[in-house]
Amino acid sequence: MNKKEELENLNKKWSLECRCELKQTAIQAVPGDGNPDAEIVFIGEAPGKSEDEQGRPFVGSAGKFLAEMLTEIKLKREDIYITNIVKYRPPNNRDPLPEEKASCREWLEGELEIIEPKLIVLLGRHAMNNFFPTEQISRAHGKLLVKKFPNISTKYFFALYHPAAALYNGSMREVLMEDFKKIPKVLKEIQKREK
Repeated sequence: MNKKEELENLNKKWSLECRCELKQTAIQAVPGDGNPDAEIVFIGEAPGKSEDEQGRPFVGSAGKFLAEMLTEIKLKREDIYITNIVKYRPPNNRDPLPEEKASCREWLEGELEIIEPKLIVLLGRHAMNNFFPTEQISRAHGKLLVKKFPNISTKYFFALYHPAAALYNGSMREVLMEDFKKIPKVLKEIQKREK
């Protein structure tokens, strides 16, 4: 079985078994999407309205902005894999609750286990705090974070402001775009460290 099939099976399994309360209010689950052999996995917070309707992550305005930034570093959406810590849309796009994050955690870990990326890019504070609970996004953004977790092959994480937050804040947008341009250098740095 190839990684694509493994991910399809994982998504089928968890869309049935996931105990997340958000299932009650969301239209559907929004599993990750993209290249199963990606070197980079982007992890956001939770699906929004467009994502809930289409069943794909990052298809709204934040997704378009992300696609523009990927183009800047010579990547396409098809080159990466993108997912969220929570697989169902919180009502009115509110922040996901700790128990909602916890109930979707095994699903996320399953995705990461199959893909085995070299780098995990954390989009926003919720994604970052899922792995680094004591970090602050204002201090950690644009920096390589290294931490070993059980069930996750990579130990390299890169925190960024969330594209949705940056859309409405000009200074944050500039910071995010500058940080984003560091991704190719960060990948090279990881390759050096892994030799």
